[in-house]
Amino acid sequence: MRSKDILNDPLLNKGSAFTQKERDEYKLNGLLPFHVSTIDEQVQRRYGNFCEHTTPLAKFEFLNALQNRNEVLFYRLASQHIAEILPLIYTPTVGDVSIKYSSLYRDHRGIFISYPLRDKIEEIVDLLPQDEVDVIVVTDGERILGLGDLGMGGMAIPIGKLALYTLFGGIHPARTLPVLLDIGTNNEACLKDPLYLGWRNPRITGKEYDDFVDRFVKAIRKRYPKVLLQWEDFAKPHAKPLLDRYRNEICSFNDDIQGTASVVLAAILSAVKSLGTNLKSQRILVFGGGSAGMGICHHLVEALKAEGLSEAEACSRFYIVDIYGLVHTHLKGIDEAQKRFARPTAEISMWSVPDPSHITLIDTVKHMMPTVLIGVSGQRNVFTKELVHLMEQHVERPIILPLSNPTCCSEAEPQDLLLWTSGNAIIATGSPFPPANYHGRTFSIPQCNNVYIFPGVGLGVIASKATFVSDQLFIKAAQLLSDHAPILKNPQGSLFPALEDLRKVSREIGIEVGMMAIEQGKAPKISRDELIKTIDRMMWTPDY
Repeated sequence: MRSKDILNDPLLNKGSAFTQKERDEYKLNGLLPFHVSTIDEQVQRRYGNFCEHTTPLAKFEFLNALQNRNEVLFYRLASQHIAEILPLIYTPTVGDVSIKYSSLYRDHRGIFISYPLRDKIEEIVDLLPQDEVDVIVVTDGERILGLGDLGMGGMAIPIGKLALYTLFGGIHPARTLPVLLDIGTNNEACLKDPLYLGWRNPRITGKEYDDFVDRFVKAIRKRYPKVLLQWEDFAKPHAKPLLDRYRNEICSFNDDIQGTASVVLAAILSAVKSLGTNLKSQRILVFGGGSAGMGICHHLVEALKAEGLSEAEACSRFYIVDIYGLVHTHLKGIDEAQKRFARPTAEISMWSVPDPSHITLIDTVKHMMPTVLIGVSGQRNVFTKELVHLMEQHVERPIILPLSNPTCCSEAEPQDLLLWTSGNAIIATGSPFPPANYHGRTFSIPQCNNVYIFPGVGLGVIASKATFVSDQLFIKAAQLLSDHAPILKNPQGSLFPALEDLRKVSREIGIEVGMMAIEQGKAPKISRDELIKTIDRMMWTPDY
C-alpha cells in the first residue's frame, strides 16, 4: 500500500503512534510529526479536544471524524470514558444524528441498498471488500427510536449499534457491517428536503417490499453464510414477520423485540430479587402494544413459565393498553400477538369505567393495581402524578420503566417519579437521564439499554458458530445480567452493572449463551473450555 493509503485507512492508521521502524518501512517519514506518541498520549490529546466541544451533536461529530480517521484510537478513547461517550454514540444523540444525517454526511461507512438498484443487490454485496463478516445490523429506517420514519437517516442506528458490539462484545470492527435498506420514505420533511440523500419516493409496500428484502437476505446468505444478522428499527408490520420468516434461513434476531424484552426482563428480575419476591407474584401493565411491547410480554411469559406457571397463568399476569385502550377479547383490531394477552370480557364487565369501549390507561391502573408499569408508547409524560399515586396505594415500591426513546418521548421524568413516590419507586428508563435527587439523597437513573444484552448474546452466538438464535438465549442472558445488579447489595443501587464492568459481563453472557446454543444442538459440539478459549481469542481490544 502507498503511504497515503495507510494513513487514510481508519483500521490501519496509527497517526503519530507509528514507530520509527514502521515509518521507515511504510515510507511515512516527513508525513508525521517527529515525536512517536503512545496510544495513551493520543487518548489524552483527543480527550482534551473532545472536551472543547460544548453540544452533544458537536461531540458526536468529533467522535465520528475520529472513528473514520483512526478506529483503534476511537475505541480506546470511548472505552476509557465510556459513561460520558456512550450517550453520544448511541441514545439519545443518535436520534438527532438520524434526523440530520443527510446534512451531516461526510465519510463512507456501511452500505446503502436502494430500491432502484434492486437488480444489483447481489453485485453490491459481492463487491464488498470484506471477505468475512461476523455481524450485520440492518434497518429500513421506518421506526427509528420513538422518532418514526427517517428514511436513509436510519443508517446512524446500525453504525452506532455495531460500535457497541465492538466496545462491549469485543467484535473486531473490520468484521462488522452496517446496512440501510433504502425503500423510500413517507416522511414529508425528508421528501421535501433538498439535501436529503436517500431515494425520494414513498415507501414501497406489499410484495415489492417482501421481494426486495428477500433479495437482500439471499445475497447476504450467499456471500456470508455464517454471519449473524440483527434486524433493527423496523416498523411493527414488518418487524416480527421478517424475524419469523428468516430466523430459520439465516442466523438472526430482532433487537427491538428480543433484545429489548431481555433487558426489561433483567431489570424486573433485579428489582423483584432486591425486594425478596419473585416474578410470578407481579401484576404487569404494559402501555404500548407494538413489537417492542409484545416482545417484552412474550419473554416475560417464558420466564414466568420457567418459574412453574402454565401458559394461561403466565399470560394472566399482563394487561396491555394500546392505541384503542385496554386490549380485551371483544376489542376490534387487535393483532395475533395481542390476542394472547387479551383480558376476558367477563373481567372487564365488572369494572366501573366511563367508556367500556375504550378503557384508558388510568382506568386500567385503578382496577388491576399493577406492581410493574412499563412504557413503550413513545408518548411523553403519560405516566402522570395521579396515575403513579394510584399505583403506590397498592405497592410500597412500584417498579416503573418509562422506556420510550429518545428522551423527548419518555413516559415520565425520573425526578417526578421519585418525588411522587417519596423516593420509593424503582426506576429504569429507555434513554439516559441525569441523577435525580430526593430529600438530600441522590439516585442514579439506570438506562434500560439493550447494550447490556445484545453484545454478549452476539458474542456467544458468533463464538459458538450457532446457526439459530432462540428466545431462550435472551432469557438466559437476562438472568445472568440480573445477578450483577448493584441493587441486590444496596436498596438504592442500580438495576444494572456499571458500564465499566459491562465488557466482563458480556463475556460471561457470551460463554453461557454459547454453551446453551451448543446444548440446544444449534452449534457444533465443543467443550466449555474450548468455547472460553475461542471467546478470549476473538475479543478484540483497541491497541496498536
